[in-house]
Amino acid sequence: MTLIDKIQDALKSKNIVIGFRESIRYIKMGDAKLIVMSNNIPVRMKKEIEHNAKVSGAKIETFNGNSMELGVVCGKYFPITALVIK
Repeated sequence: MTLIDKIQDALKSKNIVIGFRESIRYIKMGDAKLIVMSNNIPVRMKKEIEHNAKVSGAKIETFNGNSMELGVVCGKYFPITALVIK
């Protein structure tokens, strides 16, 4: 199963959290199974996500596309830098 398939399955089952701030919140609560970041996420955000994921034990994957392409995969018309699959 590809990363795009995982994201689309999570969207159908509504087990997804979109956005950097919301993603950080779910990672800190320990509810994140998979964290997806776009390949053009700012370094500060990337380091914060990586640190919190390491503490909570969540897996991180980098989407092979920029934030606009990640938004299109999610069916949104705005850029998405990070998302969490619960």
